[in-house]
Amino acid sequence: MPGPQERLVTQLAQIKELSGLSLRALARETGLSSSSLSRYLTGQLVPPWEATVALCRAVGRDPRPLRAVWAEAAEAGAAPAPRRNDLPADLFDFTGREAESALVEELLRTTGAVAIDGMAGVGKTSLAVRVAHRLAPAYPDGGLYLDLHGFTPGQEPLESHTALGRLLGALDVTHPPAGTAERAALWRSELSRRRALVVLDNAVDADQVRPLLPGAGKSAVLVTSRYRLISLDRVPPVSLEPLADADAAHLFGRAAGLALTDKEAMSQVLRQCGGLPLALRMAGARLRHRPGWTVAVLAERLRATPSRFDSAFGMSLRQLDAMQRRMFRLLGVLPGADFDAAAAGALTAMPPDRVGAVLEELVDAHLVQEPSPGRYRMHDLIRQYAADIAADEEPQAEAALRRVLSHYLGQAIAHDQTLPSPHRKVPSPGDPARAMAWFDLEYVNLVACFDAAVRLGVDEVVAELPQAMRVWFFRHRGTDDQARLLEAAAAAAARLGRDQQRASLLADLGYAHAAAGRLTEALSAYELAEQSGPNDDDLAAGLALRIGFVRRDLGDLRAAQVQFRRARELFEKIGSHAGQSQALAFDGWVTLRLGRHSEAVELARASVALADGPAQITGLVTLGVALASHDPAESLRTLHDALQLSEQHNLPHNQAWCHNYLGVALRIMGSPEKALEHHRRAFELLEPLAEVQMEIDFLHTYAETCRAAGRHDEATALLDRTIKLARELGRPHDENLARAARETIPAAR
Repeated sequence: MPGPQERLVTQLAQIKELSGLSLRALARETGLSSSSLSRYLTGQLVPPWEATVALCRAVGRDPRPLRAVWAEAAEAGAAPAPRRNDLPADLFDFTGREAESALVEELLRTTGAVAIDGMAGVGKTSLAVRVAHRLAPAYPDGGLYLDLHGFTPGQEPLESHTALGRLLGALDVTHPPAGTAERAALWRSELSRRRALVVLDNAVDADQVRPLLPGAGKSAVLVTSRYRLISLDRVPPVSLEPLADADAAHLFGRAAGLALTDKEAMSQVLRQCGGLPLALRMAGARLRHRPGWTVAVLAERLRATPSRFDSAFGMSLRQLDAMQRRMFRLLGVLPGADFDAAAAGALTAMPPDRVGAVLEELVDAHLVQEPSPGRYRMHDLIRQYAADIAADEEPQAEAALRRVLSHYLGQAIAHDQTLPSPHRKVPSPGDPARAMAWFDLEYVNLVACFDAAVRLGVDEVVAELPQAMRVWFFRHRGTDDQARLLEAAAAAAARLGRDQQRASLLADLGYAHAAAGRLTEALSAYELAEQSGPNDDDLAAGLALRIGFVRRDLGDLRAAQVQFRRARELFEKIGSHAGQSQALAFDGWVTLRLGRHSEAVELARASVALADGPAQITGLVTLGVALASHDPAESLRTLHDALQLSEQHNLPHNQAWCHNYLGVALRIMGSPEKALEHHRRAFELLEPLAEVQMEIDFLHTYAETCRAAGRHDEATALLDRTIKLARELGRPHDENLARAARETIPAAR
């Protein structure tokens, strides 16, 4: 008997069928995201009750009979997804800004966007975070936060292309499109079906922000920058001035933890701090840690340094002991956005039992922030101050940085080894989900460490870190940094004289290019890997298989067949049945394309016989398509077996592939209208994956089915889309195929 989740999925699928809408159209109708709706319909996630109600109302159905089965499904496991909240913690001592807060909230309600500007340290981020937390109930789909690093010392501002990738990742779009314009369009589309508040912190200019703005819908965006972004259309600015004396005095008093009666001395402190919340908190913390001091003593000490930043920072620094000051200095050279105690310990070589206590002192002195438990960061101004001091006073800064690089590399290797991968027989003990969560959390820091290793010439780290991120990159292929890291890593491996490692890195580089649809670049990387002369038969077999894929997609079927047969021989040599099965299946695929049906069927059957479980999928699909014109019943049975395996093992790429070729088989059998249903489902599954190679393949087959069904306008539109995409990616074979197919479509009357 099916469980409650299966029963709910069946009911939801019936609702979709009743609607007569595509997944994307149904998502628009219900106000849900297409990616979330896809997960609801495939049983990957139990929808919130509100989403279930919206689906029922879309077809005029009473949702109440579904309540019991929904409750059972939610209790059985996949509970509704929690509200996304990436926002830093709100400041407990936030002071003043009543008028500015009210204005920002009103603009968000009326225009859906606002940009807060002001000088460094004036409290832009604090105000944005305060407003975002206050308005959380109005944005049930969550609060997203992204630091654009417009003025972060030691880091380049985040490019819009990369920022869009990270924002889409926060919405569970793990494989964003390759182009910036396409990413921006998908970002706007995803936000249009949500009610979320996005905080874009620390923007360098309007050009950086413009592609990140939402379009139509009920989501809103809050931007902060040191500059007034007057060229952003429909994003009104709100400028922050330093705190007025009354608010500044109140904040200082709270930070100092005492009642302030010496008005003249107080006035001098406020003047020296310039009304900047950051400086006021630090000065107050200094007074709180020196109970024997008066405000007059503090004012005198502050006057000794002419700059309000130096006076506030220097005053806080002088309250620290030697160990605390050393950690502060070294934190100025730490790569990345935030850090934990382990990274700080590696940086300073302090005993673990001292690191936490030192960090607590720095937090108490407002020199370090703790935006979430166990995660620390520094304000950009303080970070620059620490880096300047380190440059003058810390001769061991480079050695400390090298320790951090080794720390992150070691952590990456340890977490990677717990993840299942074809490159290792048995993973190390550990929780794979926790390992992937660690990579998600530390990804920005890992890339920053890699760039630091390149600058310092630490080739060991440069060569090894991308390999330790291999499984993460595979699951998030399309990540902007992947090709750049792999190219630099291959060069580092060459300098180290590690030909085998260089070949492996180049093979990964080729795969990254191929996944993004850049076939020429992929082939070049694979051929360079071959020229490295790998002595590893496993690597050579994998290379032969991948070169076969590229040759196939370039239209050179006979060259592809040569590679697949070479791969089979190598896999047989190393005793890999799964590898042999894959090589046989793709050999069968190109053999079918070459018109040799009987031979293709034999190869596909041999592939299925050698494998089990999900490894059979490629052979089953090849067999199903090869049998379509000769044995329709076995063809459909085989293709549905492949689809069932894909669904059982939660393999969305394979599910999309199976649906696409079910469409092809049904078209061959003379049922183009049924075929179109599977093509549409394939594209619905493909949408959140953004796999360019699969998209081009699916566009060709979908267009052919539309033509067979007499839907000439739809076929033409699909082929035009194929031509455009192929031209953008430099794929003349696909462009020529699409143009030739377009010429066979009757002209509209």
